[in-house]
Amino acid sequence: MSLEDKLSEVGRNLRSSIIRELLKFAASPEAISFGGGVPDPNTFPRHELAEIAKEVIEQDYSYTLQYNTTEGDDLLAQEMSKLLTRIYGIEGIQRDQMLFTTGSQQALDLMARIFLDKDSICFMEFPAYLGAVSAFRMSFPRFETVPVEDDGMDVDYLERRLKEIDAKGEICKVKFIYTVPNFHNPASVTMSLEKRKRLIEICNRYDILILEDDPYGMLRFSGEPKPSLYKLAGPDRVVLLNTFSKVLTPGLRIGVILGRSDIVRRATMAKQAMDLCCPSLTQRIAARYLNRYDIVEQIKPGIELYRSKKDTMIKALNQDFSVIEGAKWIDPEGGLFVWITLPQGFDTIGMFDVAKSKNVYYIPGEAFSIEKTPSTSMRLSFCLPPEEKIVEGIRRLRDVIVEYGKQKGLM
Repeated sequence: MSLEDKLSEVGRNLRSSIIRELLKFAASPEAISFGGGVPDPNTFPRHELAEIAKEVIEQDYSYTLQYNTTEGDDLLAQEMSKLLTRIYGIEGIQRDQMLFTTGSQQALDLMARIFLDKDSICFMEFPAYLGAVSAFRMSFPRFETVPVEDDGMDVDYLERRLKEIDAKGEICKVKFIYTVPNFHNPASVTMSLEKRKRLIEICNRYDILILEDDPYGMLRFSGEPKPSLYKLAGPDRVVLLNTFSKVLTPGLRIGVILGRSDIVRRATMAKQAMDLCCPSLTQRIAARYLNRYDIVEQIKPGIELYRSKKDTMIKALNQDFSVIEGAKWIDPEGGLFVWITLPQGFDTIGMFDVAKSKNVYYIPGEAFSIEKTPSTSMRLSFCLPPEEKIVEGIRRLRDVIVEYGKQKGLM
């Protein structure tokens, strides 16, 4: 049997994650990896979760070991509403405005399923979050990218491009604008309040939905929190995607969609066809945790750990990358990443073989482009390596860049 003859168009369009492929090389004990954005396991409240898990299995087994509703655990919804009010100042959330998902990746997939098709246009920031690109690509939309600046999306460019699309009579094809406004993955920048308001004003004018993805918003190291787009514009304009993966544990696989009730209802129907429901057990564990512990206080040691690792990385970059004239990077206010851009002529995926030889790993900027175009940038994650390995890894990375630069006549 010829598999190609049997595959659907979606099946033929599937692409392996470049991040997963590249990080296969980072498994050796001598390797230092700045690749995956996985949380430090030391931040997981494993003892508290173990105690709760035992309790809810033994006492709530008729619920936790059974199928759940597609919408998810009502107790978790109550606790989530309290948390959203505390963190974002979002009040008056109704139960039919919230849907729990298997991680935020499923939330992205559901948004693609209910909004996108071959005639659709979706806007994304560039560089783009790879998980969103993968989810949206399954629906074969036309991607439009908006450059990310040091204070977030270039809203002037967005406005010009929408005006051009409108002039062609295609504005109805624009289904949404996807953005990661806090500690952007991978660019690590935070959208300014002025740009948040401009983005909402532009989307109101053209009647376009905003997908606000905020997996890192609680992991702030410095600066003042900015109001969420959802808080500023409400559910008629914004769908908010969130997750417990970065602030509790990714192993629970809990994400949430918050939006207008009719949008959430459509996503719920799509989820019914996808997996029926999320696990009752993990949702109830999370609900009990939120009820019993103050997660804002509980994550403070983790934030301090990430802050210290980030400061170590920035200090090492300031010291070791001084020999690389023209290299730039962002000192993020929060999140898990530092985005570095090298001078023109560098190709960070072409440089990867040199990095392998020195046992240091990063994610090339090409991984965050729609069409896999060569890039002078790279993403470094500081969340997993211990601080001494961050220092050594930056030194190795400097040597990689210098060696590659000399090979290509760039230094």
